[in-house]
Amino acid sequence: MDFRDSPEEAAFRERLRAWLIEQKGKFPTSGDEYWAAQGEWHQALYQAGFFGTSWPKEYGGQDLPPVYDVIVDEEIAKAGAPARPSLGYLVVAFGHHGSKELQQRFLPGMINGTERWCQGFSEPGAGSDLASLTTTATRDGGDSGEYVIHGHKIWTSYSDVADWCLLLARTDKDVPKHRGISAFVVSMHQPGVEQRPLKMISGVTKEFGQVTFDGARVPAENLVGSLGEGWKLAMTVVSHEREPSTLGFSARYGKLVRQLASRVDGTPPEELAWAWVQTEMLRLHVRRRLSEQLDGMTHGPQGSLDKLLMTWVEQSVGHAALATVGTSDPELFGAYMYSRAQSVMGGTSQIQKNIIASRILGLGV
Repeated sequence: MDFRDSPEEAAFRERLRAWLIEQKGKFPTSGDEYWAAQGEWHQALYQAGFFGTSWPKEYGGQDLPPVYDVIVDEEIAKAGAPARPSLGYLVVAFGHHGSKELQQRFLPGMINGTERWCQGFSEPGAGSDLASLTTTATRDGGDSGEYVIHGHKIWTSYSDVADWCLLLARTDKDVPKHRGISAFVVSMHQPGVEQRPLKMISGVTKEFGQVTFDGARVPAENLVGSLGEGWKLAMTVVSHEREPSTLGFSARYGKLVRQLASRVDGTPPEELAWAWVQTEMLRLHVRRRLSEQLDGMTHGPQGSLDKLLMTWVEQSVGHAALATVGTSDPELFGAYMYSRAQSVMGGTSQIQKNIIASRILGLGV
């Protein structure tokens, strides 16, 4: 495998580097200030031609190979700029399951950043068993053709600024739990929707929120896919979330390791050396996955392997931060605190191991 840039990729990289130099210091990179300015950063990236590079042209993307997304993530990390907003899971969900009308209505604003989105999947009582969700969508008995939403979502990224929510709700209680779930596009700007921030252990208050739906309404035409097929959409979303090539984590981990190495005076701690090995392993793994994607390969349950690798690497980097600087640097200590959640978010490590055992290794079948 040849991981070097093609001439076109190299030219794109140089243009991006020059643009990032111009943006230096304009946008915050951490804390509540980063989350508050993320919409503005999204639009700045898009207008410069560095956001949505691999997404369809008809909706505002550039239809470039996925390696261009990784180039963006690598150069952003090297420049110390804010991370690229993560919206690929929504684009994939609409691309695979949304009607043409929904795609035309929502994908352009999603990609160019003029409309903000959140994902209403996780619930306080469902834990890692997403299929046990209890939020309901009940068809209005009148002539409105609307569904009425009641329920509670948690760990909802960007909920405080979102215009729309991709929501999973139960529409049939009389069928097996995986089959009675449907997906909807719900307006966040309506009566019956309340958003409350969640303060994280790292001190950030704007990344996550909890959202209650108490009689919120959604038009029937905002159903994404067919009634009762929300679980299929959810699996499409989480499979995409679990591929490192779409998240840019590899470049961010490498940046953190370099930051930590610059703080070492004398022999580096063992945890930092191991974190360097882990980040390099993940970087090469991402490149291999990209090569496979360019050859037309799809990964399916192999995304669980990717998710486990990302978890191990992020937590290794977090431990390295703790061993190298302790609590003396709030930002680097925050990286350790945040890393603890990686084995829970996007599907717990235990769930990933079960998927690998049953769907890849064939154990217990």
